[in-house]
Amino acid sequence: MKDLLHYLLTQITDFPDDVKVEETIAIDGVITLTATVNSADMGRVIGKEGRVINAIRSLVKVKAIRADKRIQINLQEPAPTATG
Repeated sequence: MKDLLHYLLTQITDFPDDVKVEETIAIDGVITLTATVNSADMGRVIGKEGRVINAIRSLVKVKAIRADKRIQINLQEPAPTATG
């Protein structure tokens, strides 16, 4: 599921090398995937009214359901870069 999320994000971003996906597993078995993309790609990944990120979440959740797993997907804002 981590690989699927990474693949989907790299295909729609202008800076695919900046895509990072971290996976954590909670005690209750819920898998949390936290994705970070370049700040210039945030609007593209979120889409109008969140439609793109919701579609990506739906695709990854379908794979999780078929694998009998519970999953949560978060999109983290990139760390601000120092300009100066």
